[in-house]
Amino acid sequence: MELRHLRYFVAVAEERNFTRAAQRLNMAQPPLSRQIQQLEEILEVQLFQRDSRPLKLTETGKFFYAHAVQLLAQTSELESMTRRVGNIERSLSVGFVGSTLYGMLPKIIRRFRDENTTVELSLHEMSTMDQIRALKDGRIDVGFGRIRHEDAHIRRVILREEKMIVALPEGHSLSLAKPVLALGDLVNETLIIFPKAPRPSYADQVLSAFEDRGLKPRRIYEVRELQIALGLVAAGEGISVVPSSVYGLKRDDVSYKELDDPTLVSPIIMSMRALDESRDIREMLELIYRLYEEEQIDHAPRNDPER
Repeated sequence: MELRHLRYFVAVAEERNFTRAAQRLNMAQPPLSRQIQQLEEILEVQLFQRDSRPLKLTETGKFFYAHAVQLLAQTSELESMTRRVGNIERSLSVGFVGSTLYGMLPKIIRRFRDENTTVELSLHEMSTMDQIRALKDGRIDVGFGRIRHEDAHIRRVILREEKMIVALPEGHSLSLAKPVLALGDLVNETLIIFPKAPRPSYADQVLSAFEDRGLKPRRIYEVRELQIALGLVAAGEGISVVPSSVYGLKRDDVSYKELDDPTLVSPIIMSMRALDESRDIREMLELIYRLYEEEQIDHAPRNDPER
């Protein structure tokens, strides 16, 4: 059995159709069918129920699929890590969610480039869940996101627990009501959340905060990104719960208020492959620790055992 057999099998299992799987693999259908038949002969088992449309895996096929996906992911990880450890290519691909750009990430990227001029650094905006998949596929090497997600192949470091605050239209009655607000004060307002997709995302962290306290906003307005949410707040369309790093966005038509619950936070999490000990990864992590110390941020970075 060879790796190509695993790739062919996974494609057919996921597409549930030989024609679509062949298109995905850029090959003709008859050779793909022969390869799957050869794999079943090697294993001496039946992997697909061929009398069903769409194709279904047998129980043995389901077992084999779960392990085949893991083996292919580990192969991609090994290829990517070996190239960088051997300095065949000094490059680092970084995934990030848009809201992290309002915090320390731009400074991290600038300083890393200044201190590592021989490393080719590329940036890719993607959701936290897409980052996890991209890390396992070897398409990125580091991710900066907000969603807590356990995966045995991914190591995660919480860099900061960022406080949530409320963005209000300038002159809104809540901005004058009291020094700090509670989530309960917001339920009669239109709550603008972001991003609309993909999910889960920061939007789900905000909604969960309300649900955990038995609260339900009167109306929810979903938008694509933070800047759109703030624009709609400025227009008086509603209010939004945002990360405290948006304090840096100076707008005359939006005001910000603190929330009274210290547990209302959104983490900024750095993710990397669990076995990746390459020099570039170590240098970026060390740089981040230094920058947080320089900024004297209350919540110092700490290793997160979540796996």
